[in-house]
Amino acid sequence: MPDHTPHTPSEHLAARLTHPRYPRSGHYDPRWVIDNQMGPNALWLLEWLAPALGLDALRPGARVLDLGCGRAMTSVFLAREYDAQVTAADLWIDPDDNARRVAEAGFADRVLPVKAEAHDLPFAEGCFDTIVSIDAYQYFGTDDLYLPTLTRLLRPGGRIGVVVPALREEPDGVEPPEHLRPYWEPAYWCFHSAGWWRRHWTRSGAVEVEAADWLDDGWRDWLLWCEVVAEESPEEFHRTMARQVAEMVRRDEGRTLGFVRLVGRRL
Repeated sequence: MPDHTPHTPSEHLAARLTHPRYPRSGHYDPRWVIDNQMGPNALWLLEWLAPALGLDALRPGARVLDLGCGRAMTSVFLAREYDAQVTAADLWIDPDDNARRVAEAGFADRVLPVKAEAHDLPFAEGCFDTIVSIDAYQYFGTDDLYLPTLTRLLRPGGRIGVVVPALREEPDGVEPPEHLRPYWEPAYWCFHSAGWWRRHWTRSGAVEVEAADWLDDGWRDWLLWCEVVAEESPEEFHRTMARQVAEMVRRDEGRTLGFVRLVGRRL
């Protein structure tokens, strides 16, 4: 397999971001990952998701929709690590930009960038073996009617897997936890617990839920990543956002915030 993904990490960054839970991600130049990040470390989250999806979902040649792919890092990861054929769909990142990034990484023959909105996906029924979505599904997938319309794109028995920022437990009432009040934004109400997501997917009738679990100590990974981005990102916007999120996650210490992994098989 050709491998042209950037691989010239500084020793300092490589040491800070080497993580025993994410050995595959450790092979990528952290500068490349930092420069193309749009939130939590998407490669780490995808690497956590992959074993729950199973070998069949990510077999060589599998047709994978990477929904909300951002700058297509996860799409390159799927092509490089699993030899998948990936459709990299995003609304906000120009597909020409993603095509350039994918080509520079050496995977233009296996990753097709497209511009698409999550509620208007221009694909035929049953045309994918697998759908993945990393740090994006929460923005559109809380709609009660969404999952059945998305999973029609899967072949029968195909799998969907997502990782989302999440809550350890659903809060009582309508207020955020007191210690998070200074940081809370209305958009955070799209964060939910693993139990909420399991029920949400189960009652849709679209999938059999095979996994709905919490990433142990995921907040520590989130905090480390934010600290690195706050120092190293070339974009002031991302440095500022990373500092703000780091302060929130540090204050919380895993009491409330983290990540949930979901996998469902189309019925």
